[in-house]
This record gives sequence, C-alpha cells and structure tokens, in this order.
Amino acid sequence: MSDLPRKAVTRTAKLAALPLGFAGRATWGLGKRIGGRSAEIVGRELQQRTAEQLFKVLGELKGGAMKFGQALSVFESALPEEIAGPYRAALTKLQEAAPPMPTSTVHTVLAERLGEDWRELFEEFEDKPAAAASIGQVHRGVWHDGREVAVKVQYPGAGKALLSDLAQLSRFARLLGPLIPGMDIKPLITELRDRVSEELDYSLEAQAQQAHAEEFAEDPDVVVPAVVHQSDQVLVTEWMEGVPLSEVIAGGTEEQRDRAGQLLARFLFSGPARTGLLHADPHPGNFRLLPGDSPDGPVEEWRLGVLDFGTVDRLPDGLPPTIGTSLRMALDGEADAVYGLLCEEGFVKESIELDPDAVLEYLLPIIEPAQVDAFTFTRGWMRNQAARIGDPRSPAHQLGKQLNLPPAYLLIHRVTLSTIGVLCQLGATVRLRDELAAWMPGFVPEEEPAGPDVAELAAVIGAADGPEARTDREEAAVEESPA
Repeated sequence: MSDLPRKAVTRTAKLAALPLGFAGRATWGLGKRIGGRSAEIVGRELQQRTAEQLFKVLGELKGGAMKFGQALSVFESALPEEIAGPYRAALTKLQEAAPPMPTSTVHTVLAERLGEDWRELFEEFEDKPAAAASIGQVHRGVWHDGREVAVKVQYPGAGKALLSDLAQLSRFARLLGPLIPGMDIKPLITELRDRVSEELDYSLEAQAQQAHAEEFAEDPDVVVPAVVHQSDQVLVTEWMEGVPLSEVIAGGTEEQRDRAGQLLARFLFSGPARTGLLHADPHPGNFRLLPGDSPDGPVEEWRLGVLDFGTVDRLPDGLPPTIGTSLRMALDGEADAVYGLLCEEGFVKESIELDPDAVLEYLLPIIEPAQVDAFTFTRGWMRNQAARIGDPRSPAHQLGKQLNLPPAYLLIHRVTLSTIGVLCQLGATVRLRDELAAWMPGFVPEEEPAGPDVAELAAVIGAADGPEARTDREEAAVEESPA
C-alpha cells in the first residue's frame, strides 16, 4: 500500500514496536534507579522519551495513528510542564502537518474522481500540499470561476489503514494511559473506530460543512468555508486564510488568546443549537483566527474560522437539556436534584447507590469555570483536575469509576473535554457562563407565566360585573367585617 506511508505490514510493525520500546525504557529506568537516581527524575525521563517516540511514529503513519495522536494531543495540557514542554512542539506539528503523499498519487485520485480532464476544473492547482490530515491532504487551487479553493484528497487505502491502526493501538491502550493522567485511552480509541465510516464519506462531510456555512453566513464571530464541489474521495471548499490556532497557542497575544477561546466556546455551544450538529474534532489544526476588515483592527473584531466537518454528532434538538439542567442545579448546590437527574439519564446504574453530596463534591471542581463570570483556563488547572480524577488513591477517582457514561453522551463528553484542553493550551480567559446562558438548553430555568396582579384582577372582575354587583359585594364585605 504505497499510497499511505509504509506498507500495511510495516505500519503494523512500527505500531507494535511502541510497547516494546516502552518496556525497554522501563528496564532502562530500573537500572538508573538501581544506580542511585531518584524514581521521580527517572519517571519523568521515561515519560518524556515515551511521548517523543509515540508522537513521532503517529505523525509519520497518518491514518488512524495520526487521528489518535491528534485526539490525544489536546490533552497535553494535563501533563506536568517539565514533561509536556520538550515535546509540545512535536504535538503542534502533528496537529498541522504530516509527510505528503506522492504527487503522482494525488493526480491519479483526481483523475479517477473528477475525470481525466480534471485540470479544466481549475485555473490553478498547487501540487505541493498546503496541509495534511489523518485520512487526506489539502491542496490549494483556483476554481474555474475564480474562487480560491481548498482541495481535500483522500489517501487511497485510508479506510483499511484507519481500522488497522486503531485495532493495533487498542491492544496496548493500557500502556499509553500514563501519558495522560486521568484519561481513559481505550474508550477514545473505540469511539474513533466507530466513526471511521463517517470520516471516510466526503458526502456526509460536505453536507455537514454546507449546513454550517449557510447558518453562519454573515455571522460576526464564526466563518465556515462553503462547499464548492464534492465527489468520492475529493472535497473542494472555499479557501480560508487566517492564523492557525496552533500559532496562537505558541505565540499569540493575551488578547488573541482570549478572543480565540471565547469564540471557540461560543461555537461549541451555539453550533448544535443553530445547526443540529456538533463539530466533533476540536483540535487546534481545525481552527483559524481571522482578522477583521483591517489586519490592525481591534482583536474584538477577529473571527473564528472552522475547518474539517468529517466527524460530527447529529443532535437535531440541540444539546440534551439534561446537561444544562444538571449543571445549573449543581451550581445551586442542589445535590439531591442533581443525583436524581443523573440516575434518570443512566449516569448512575440502578445497581449502584451513591451519596448525592459526594457526587456534587466530585462535579463542582470540574464545573468551576461556570461558577464565575469569567474563568482563566490554564494548564495548571487542567493538571489538577487530571491528578484529582486520575489518582487511584483519591476519593474522586473511586467515585468516578462508579459513574456511567450513556452512549448518547459519549461524543458530547469527548468534544467538551477536548475543547477544554484547547482552552487550557490557549490560557484563555473566557466568559463561559454567558455562552451557557445563551445556548445551553436547561441552564437558564424557564420562567413560569407571571400571575395577574390581585388588584388588577379585582378591577377587571368589578368592571365586568357592573355597579350593582360591586355594591352587593361591598355590602357583604361590610357584614363579614369583624368591626
């Protein structure tokens, strides 16, 4: 399978070698400790070397390996800074690029899918890819009507590579667990595998992207490129400039970080309400920050560009109201009400009984960003959450193991966690409560119709009765009066 980097047998061998490398480093670490170095220092070196090897291999192989790496990379903010720092640059690179497929292969796919005269559809087509993703790469071009376009070309054999990689990765998921404290790797891999067929179907991606492009047309905050043309294995959309979010993370100003974070949260919660779809691949490579009409204009006018709608969750009624309602009740300290709602929705299995106050205590640190008008997401906060939930000795970890995540909430949960991971990478200060109040069903209680004023009601009744009836009531009131 020359179309993807490495033949299938070589891909499998490189992935299979990862756990062997982990084991070898563990032996090396044991020797270092015997030699007198502290377990903590050796442990950090082990984790750093393991992560470097992991992301190097995942980036080279594309396919499911790169898809997993991209999903994992947004959680690097949960790692201790001394470990995360050395390979953060490698993660950023993984989010934005990978080795390209040969030009001849690109031309072959275009000829098969667009016709032998495919070049006539373009005024210009750049053979060098502008970006690479897990199952395809993007080329810049000019459509025959003069529009600048992005041409996404799917790697031949991408489906088999995706399934093979993810199956191989799932076999040693437990060995990857320590890389991201508090992150359960196996469900992540399973969920990615379940989405393979949708990811490969560019017609579904085109439908989802066009729905967003139409809904957010003329929006002051969010830009989604329109779909220009779609066929099997080829998707042509309008080109979008902008500053990649990875660059904002690496060197953006505080104002840019805050603006990007606010718009990212706004898109996360407004998308399902406005389109019935949840963009389910929120890693930095899929977002751009676009200046306003003037590049030197205020950051408040900058907009968020959104790419890659290959993975979406279909929510025709928007996000489930249970999320907003339980969040509001938790913020109000209504432990019993929150627990009852979680039981009804299947977050607590019937065979298990938990202390409602303990459940509330487990949830409150997680929903801390919604407790205040503005919250600054930091890597330190993310690390504390990961340590609290991931430490097997902690009460939070023990309680979390007893909670259940219903299938309908799996993708929503992962997308929310991933978005929070990106916000922590940005270090953004975000008015999250504003977005929840505007877009999250159930977060703001529905107002009951106000009852009529008693005096006004009496006046209305009196007017309807006429003067004789009013006189009779007044006389009766005098008779009943204790005076």
